[in-house]
Amino acid sequence: MSNPVRPKFFVYAPDKTEEGTFAKRMSVRTEHLTRMKTILTEGTIRVGGVLLSPESLTAPPESQKMIGSTFICEAESLDDVKKMVEEDIYYKEGVWDKEKIVVLPMIAATPIP
Repeated sequence: MSNPVRPKFFVYAPDKTEEGTFAKRMSVRTEHLTRMKTILTEGTIRVGGVLLSPESLTAPPESQKMIGSTFICEAESLDDVKKMVEEDIYYKEGVWDKEKIVVLPMIAATPIP
């Protein structure tokens, strides 16, 4: 029996720009990544990663600046995705800028792994 196709969603979660946000991100990063691996294994998150500042493209890895997170996921509803975001340690600890998070339904024009 095949799984029904669930709607896809795009999530943009920028970090706050205030002093100390990067240190806070790094202090809870292990917990965030552990949770994301579980959600990835469950098939909810299909693609995800950290957002970097434009100047990070030419910077050595140790100088790259993380400025947020993004992912594409599959879920039953928009509310399910919002709940997943709100349960993340980056959301709870104030790494992500709650006022600027975007969660939108999407239709993929290309295959998603």
